[in-house]
Amino acid sequence: MLHTKSFNYQVFTHDNELNHQDLELLNNARQMTKHSYAAYSKFHVGACAMLDNGKIITGCNYENASFGATICAERVLLGSLQASEYRNNIIKTLAISYCTNGLSNSPVTPCGICRQSLLEYEINNGCSIKLIMAGMSGEIWIIEGVHNIIPLGYTKTDLTK
Repeated sequence: MLHTKSFNYQVFTHDNELNHQDLELLNNARQMTKHSYAAYSKFHVGACAMLDNGKIITGCNYENASFGATICAERVLLGSLQASEYRNNIIKTLAISYCTNGLSNSPVTPCGICRQSLLEYEINNGCSIKLIMAGMSGEIWIIEGVHNIIPLGYTKTDLTK
């Protein structure tokens, strides 16, 4: 039997098509790329999240000569949230952007490890995170829920089967 999973997402061609709050988060994510440490890949990533109390949490990638020790912007953000006074608040929206030595005019999506980490965050907190993904210019993608981009994600229920 063949099964299909699909999801919908919005595509915006210009920043001015976003609502004020989403544009502010995206611009903050773009600014966070300036704080990243990407000495090897030159792929600077910034992330910015709006919590349910209106507070903003940010993160950026931090590379290492031992590539496996590199940590992505999304997981830096999750760790920062967990270590903060806002750890009991919920991420409502997460914006992700990147900057490279070349063009960064198309959306960037979370890597597999970040998708898994964000999925577990959604499950543990009973929430759905709205994702805003873009480069420094060009198209912007908005997806309602991380679970949509990792539809067969590995979860804690898999550990008890």
